[in-house]
Amino acid sequence: MTDLAARVRREPPTFRRVTVARTESLSPHLLRVTLTGAELAGLDPGLPAASVRALLPSPGTDHLVVPSWEGNEFLLTGGDRPIIRTYTPRHFDPVAFELTIDVVLHAAGVASAWARHVQPGDPAAISGTGRGYAIDAEATSFVLGGDEAAIPAISVLLEALPATATVDVLIEVSHPDARLDLPAHPGATVTWLDRTTAGGHGRRLERAISEAAIAAEARVWVAGEAAAVQRIRRHLFDDRGLVRAQCTVRGYWKHGRVGDDA
Repeated sequence: MTDLAARVRREPPTFRRVTVARTESLSPHLLRVTLTGAELAGLDPGLPAASVRALLPSPGTDHLVVPSWEGNEFLLTGGDRPIIRTYTPRHFDPVAFELTIDVVLHAAGVASAWARHVQPGDPAAISGTGRGYAIDAEATSFVLGGDEAAIPAISVLLEALPATATVDVLIEVSHPDARLDLPAHPGATVTWLDRTTAGGHGRRLERAISEAAIAAEARVWVAGEAAAVQRIRRHLFDDRGLVRAQCTVRGYWKHGRVGDDA
């Protein structure tokens, strides 16, 4: 393989134009946005906890420009980068052509500002779906961990995991009012972890997972802030001795990156 070939990434699925159908506040920190449009016809919803790219209008504009794939990234005319964020498809209705995503609201961030002010009829576009989680139907024990950004994916997984399995759910949140009712699962135990200023992002989650009783055969799924989940990954592999086939650990966002929205 040449160096050039190694650098060129496969082009993602084409963007499908949509408009906002409605929004719903789930908590002071999480807003549900339902998107609709005929171009959603044929969208593959993917495996549970899959992802879609959401293309948003550039700040200060009310119209959407679909970028071109330039070998390694999407770019607008003139070389500017478009506003693209990745979300979990929370619901997809292939008959009504509706796709629902849940957006974490931060004090700052382009996607947070968009979600707060978006109105029915406003434009967006969707590309996807990306990788999801292949559930082992024979597994009897699962551990799900994450922060606010992982709540939509954890919700999808709770709806999809075998009803006979035990599921330990550990979620770190910035404030108690970020807690919300999750989908019911007969074997699930949910523990909410309030983040402390001294601890920093992911520290409560990291400690909870290190103290959790994880069965040797358990399946573990964790997502959240990139540095935090990297520490959790090392703990699972190096300290616990779990094998990679048992664990799915994904960085959803990076603390301190300018303009980053979880």
